[in-house]
Formats: sequence, structure tokens, C-alpha cells
Amino acid sequence: MLTQKAKYGLKAILMLAQRNSSEFTLVAEIADRQRAPRKYLELILLELRKHGFLHSQRGKNGGFRLARPPEQITFGQVIRVLDGPLAPFPCASLTGYRKCVDCSDEQVCAVRKQMRRVRDAMAAILDTTTLADAATPALARDVAADPAPAPIPA
Repeated sequence: MLTQKAKYGLKAILMLAQRNSSEFTLVAEIADRQRAPRKYLELILLELRKHGFLHSQRGKNGGFRLARPPEQITFGQVIRVLDGPLAPFPCASLTGYRKCVDCSDEQVCAVRKQMRRVRDAMAAILDTTTLADAATPALARDVAADPAPAPIPA
């Protein structure tokens, strides 16, 4: 499950993707529109700046804006910066792999194999969905209209 930090970060950077790329937007405005705590959001935006996703400027016309075109920033990149690897367990991660201490043979571990499939499915979507894709009004409507996922059989 993604953290609230990733959710706030994605919503904020998506809002910036929908704006004029040369204009800076104040943290207070982003926080207000996204219903996020201002101080916490500021820390998130500074982290995204540190990783090259945003530019910031102080002063009267200051704030944040995208550092790259929205077509060059994927959801997967943003999530990895804010939350770390996509895999549910470290043993299923490509970027943050760690062997499980309680696993005698990870090569045959059924849990690890399924979590790798989950990780791969998430990455297939998140690493190919750009901010530009998600900022498109038609896509936003399609996502909002998606039916609830089918229940998982017991």
C-alpha cells in the first residue's frame, strides 16, 4: 500500500503538470487545493526538487514548478522517490532487494513469486503512466468511471 506521502506528492506534482510550465505555484495554494498539510507538503516538494522533478523559487513570485516536461515524469519515478521500491516485500524488489531471514529457499518461495508478479504488474502501469497521461482530462474521466475491482476469490 502506498503511503499518504506518495499520495500527497502525486496529487501535488500532477497539479503542477496541469499548470503553465513557466509559472511557479505557492505551496499554500497546492496544499489548499489538495487538502494536504502545508508543512508536510513542503517537505515532500523539497524532496521531489532534490531528485530533479521540481524547480523552486523564493519570494513574491515564488513557489514550485516542474523541472522537466510532464511527458518525462512517470508515476513510478515519483513513488520510488517518496516511498521507495514498489514491491510489497523486500525479497520481491528489483531496486531494494533484501533476502528474507525467515525464508529457507527463496527460489521456491510461493509468496515471493506472487509478490514479484504484483510488483511487475504495478511497475508495468506506474512506469508507463506519465504526468501528461494522467493530466489529460479524458484519462481522468476514464479512471474515475472505472468500476470497482472484482472481489478476490477466497
